[in-house]
Amino acid sequence: MTTPTVLRPSAETQYAEELAALVATDDKPRPPKWKLSPQAVVRYVLGGTLPDGTAITPKYVGDRRLVEVAVSTLVTDRALLLVGVPGTAKSWLSEHLAAAISGDSTLIVQGTAGTSEESVRYGWNYARLIAEGPSEAALVPSPVLRAMQTGAVARVEELSRMPAEVQDSLITILSEKALPVPELNTQFQAVPGFTLIATANDRDRGVNQMSSALARRFNTVVLPPPATEDAEVEIVSQRAAQLGRALELPSEPPALDEVRRVVRIFRELRNGTTVDGRTQVKKPSGSLSTAEAISVVTSGMALAAHFGDGSLGADELAAGLLGAVIKDRVSDTVAWQEYLEAVVKERKEWRDLYRACRELDPA
Repeated sequence: MTTPTVLRPSAETQYAEELAALVATDDKPRPPKWKLSPQAVVRYVLGGTLPDGTAITPKYVGDRRLVEVAVSTLVTDRALLLVGVPGTAKSWLSEHLAAAISGDSTLIVQGTAGTSEESVRYGWNYARLIAEGPSEAALVPSPVLRAMQTGAVARVEELSRMPAEVQDSLITILSEKALPVPELNTQFQAVPGFTLIATANDRDRGVNQMSSALARRFNTVVLPPPATEDAEVEIVSQRAAQLGRALELPSEPPALDEVRRVVRIFRELRNGTTVDGRTQVKKPSGSLSTAEAISVVTSGMALAAHFGDGSLGADELAAGLLGAVIKDRVSDTVAWQEYLEAVVKERKEWRDLYRACRELDPA
């Protein structure tokens, strides 16, 4: 794996050595414009060891069949929609699929309430438009149009956050594999290899329902939260360690015991019950996703590195936990305090965490 020279290198840059090794050993048929065969793409995403001994690190921890279905969809002429609650690695999987398939994960449209049709279709260089009139030289292609022209993977993040009329601008692109340009009385045809990966969730506020016409043009794959505590601990440990290296934090890798405490707290609050099923707890308003658990651990590592002894402990976790759980100052504070008294306080091995959290009591 290459040493990053920017804060967050793209997947194809960060894992260039692994991708090169996969290309060199991949002897399976490849679809048009694909850098790797579908089997090699799955291996890149899920990890493994190549015949030459090269270790491929897992990028996604989850059901292998889901990844195979996602990759198989991209071989066909249908677009892929990754759906799941916040923090189920939809964007992460989308990025790595694009990197493995077309070697470029940067053709992205980020969906927000302010995303315009120009972001999906095309815009204009207004200086040239005024000086020369409508022409192909004055047209500014969107990431989707560039993917159509080069036979690459386009990514649309948070599709359901975009206004409905902007979402529907994808219908012609996905059904006809063409983008009309009425101003030039022409259209751009997609070349072989073009496909699109979109992500969406229905848990956050500000979500716009997709039209049935658009939904029919996607093959939907639902990414579930990690099924077990051990699986979630593995994901959080792996990503926190990667982020620590990328940020050059001079601290020890996160201890599994500390990661497990964060994951267990999140899972118990998400589920509304303790792991043994004996105690019911109030659910906070936030999602308490795996991504937020990674953030809590990474923030704790930074605190330990710069204001502690370099070892992640209860004092470093407490502040991050408080910020992750309490989104609503009234209801979430009550839920968190009840959880501290009914669960954390009663676990003898968690007394240090109870003390640290109480010292930061927001009440």
